[in-house]
Amino acid sequence: MTKTDQPPLFPSGKSSAPTPVDVASAFDPARLTQARQLKGLTKKDVADDLRVTPAAVGQYEAGVARPRPDVLLRLAEVLGVSVAFFASGRPNAQLDASGTHFRSLRSTRMFQRDKAVAFASQVWELTHALERWVELPIVDLPGFAGGEVMSTTTSIPDPVQAAQQLRGYWGLGKGPIAHLVRLMESRGIVVAMLPFERAEAARIAAFSTSRLPRPLIVLTPDRADDVYWYRFSAAHELGHLVLHGDTAPGDQQNEREADAFAAEFLTPRASIAPELPSRVDFTVLARLQTAWGVSAKSLLYRCRELGLFSAPTASRAYQHLNQLKAQGMFLDEPIARYPGEKPVLLAQAFELATRHGASLAGLASELAWSVERVHELLGVQADRPILRLVP
Repeated sequence: MTKTDQPPLFPSGKSSAPTPVDVASAFDPARLTQARQLKGLTKKDVADDLRVTPAAVGQYEAGVARPRPDVLLRLAEVLGVSVAFFASGRPNAQLDASGTHFRSLRSTRMFQRDKAVAFASQVWELTHALERWVELPIVDLPGFAGGEVMSTTTSIPDPVQAAQQLRGYWGLGKGPIAHLVRLMESRGIVVAMLPFERAEAARIAAFSTSRLPRPLIVLTPDRADDVYWYRFSAAHELGHLVLHGDTAPGDQQNEREADAFAAEFLTPRASIAPELPSRVDFTVLARLQTAWGVSAKSLLYRCRELGLFSAPTASRAYQHLNQLKAQGMFLDEPIARYPGEKPVLLAQAFELATRHGASLAGLASELAWSVERVHELLGVQADRPILRLVP
């Protein structure tokens, strides 16, 4: 529903952009850090492009010194943002990697984590702007308290019980979950797709944070190529939100617990155990893969975990599964075929806001982003075709 009592924050009309002189006097150091991290650059990289010392860039980001108007112009060009982006006065999440759970922490370099976290901060900024127009679903997640996550260790002793309790709390019954991402969005969790280069996204894999006013899960394009891997990654991050909101990320035990949560949440043992084969049967596994929305590999692991297969049997089954994949069976399925697994909350919120006077240009102006950046974070494609003159 729309908030009809709210003044239009990004209507059709545009306000004049601040000048470099205006921005120099109202410079926000955190915006420079965010822009640099989004570009994946070090302070030295920026300094080299500006022909200043890394110490000077460090002083800008620390708020010790302010860049001159001419330096701001060069910064905007180097970092691919408008000069207005560096102005203070806009809400800023200022999230850092210490409050974010990364699925592939060991293989993710610090600059990649910083870039991903800066992206997450912008997702929050976009969400915040949209919430001035549209009432998004109330966050309905045990232990979450508006960016301050309460410890659940006393009430939820282990990941399996946590998954069972959340299923019960959300009234999901004991069967398959048809649309996991749509379910999480309906419970007030913001889900976003990382628009980075595939090589970077593959290293980042997926991440989540409870340190914002809304819990956020970010998934990556490489996961989207395989709906089963994608769903398990989403459930894994949901596990972090439920289990580890007040725990420092990076602990391997936390990662194992999130995996155990995801397995139980997607395939409750009381329901899946009677359906699993007592011997390796890929016909049965193919049927269960489709019915439960989990990969055959995950089902094999579940069989081993529940004592239906021995470790050697499971190992041979994994090898056979790889052979079947090489023969064109059990191939990855992209989420394009499963609309319920695509994040749509922010795009739908913006669509609703536009019916009441909002505009894309106005939103971009409010956030000091390009229109293309707004499109990117909304998860929608520009609706105007690209036209070229005939030579």
